[in-house]
Amino acid sequence: MQHLEEQIAHLIRTVDELSAVVAGQQDEIDRLERRVQMLMQREAARDQEGSGGVVFGDERPPHY
Repeated sequence: MQHLEEQIAHLIRTVDELSAVVAGQQDEIDRLERRVQMLMQREAARDQEGSGGVVFGDERPPHY
């Protein structure tokens, strides 16, 4: 009986630890989703302004 109680205690501790890990991962996912959304909005605003050009290689920027 004592062996079963030890196993249950171990399993409960493991479940609690895993729950904390999952909660931390969800917080990180939420934070990253907010950052991606912010970057997408910023890029959309840049596209609307027309200033989202990229200079490739030795190509001169438009102000030359």
